Amino acid sequence: MSELTGRLSVFKTYKLYVGGKFPRSESGRVYEVTDSKGTWLANAPLASRKDARDAVVAARKAFGGWSGATAYNRGQILYRIAEMLEGRRDQFTAEVAAAEGLSKAKATAQVDAAIDRWVWYAGWSDKVAQIAGGTNPVAGPYFNVSAPEPTGVVAVLAPQESSFLGLVSVIAPAIVTGNTVVVAAAENAPLPALSLAEVLATSDLPGGVVNILSGRTAELSAPLAAHQDVNALDLAGADDQLAKDLETAAADNLKRVLRPAPVNWTADPGTARLLTFLETKTVWHPMGV
Repeated sequence: MSELTGRLSVFKTYKLYVGGKFPRSESGRVYEVTDSKGTWLANAPLASRKDARDAVVAARKAFGGWSGATAYNRGQILYRIAEMLEGRRDQFTAEVAAAEGLSKAKATAQVDAAIDRWVWYAGWSDKVAQIAGGTNPVAGPYFNVSAPEPTGVVAVLAPQESSFLGLVSVIAPAIVTGNTVVVAAAENAPLPALSLAEVLATSDLPGGVVNILSGRTAELSAPLAAHQDVNALDLAGADDQLAKDLETAAADNLKRVLRPAPVNWTADPGTARLLTFLETKTVWHPMGV
């Protein structure tokens, strides 16, 4: 209670984000989230294996419409999300500062970089085909054209050390090319990810394109890696042993796996993540001479 106003504090209730809705974990569990000094910040939902499976169902349901949208439309939607992030800049700055123990100036720089990166990836939506596809010279009376297509449902383990900039840097490149994602937020700093879900829900992004779970990374990643309807894994937030175990599970249905590696999230990201979760379709067509 505030001594000056006599008001009770209104604590925020954080929830999962699955299929465009905000469910509590089906298990009813929560866990305490603290700042860098151990001070309590909030109770976050402790998602279960069932929640992970529900998120995959939602991502698969959304895949057809999202991958079938025009690249220009996907870029517009991502840019709209960046606009909304800009409007909630102060909120994300406070959450990042608390989560990562940063000064306000450094947290602001992280948030600004994340918003700029979201805009940067939005701009790639109708350009990535120019670097990932093209016409091929063949010996014969044929047109031979290669074009990139999204891989499908991508399970993403968000970076543990970069609660917002790193998070944006793994979500945006996966969805801008037409994939849908299930994200396991940073285990000890999930609040920026759960707040991002509120932005996504009120943007033009269709429900199910991005699904965000909070909880124990190892507990959530195991069913995602073994799931037969998950097509790819981004293991940015996994340690070496967990990554090895998840790669083994992913081999059962030949998932595409992006292994964890040291990353400077403030550096130019390049196009590596954009291209990782794309397949190449090649079409042969008679010239009709």
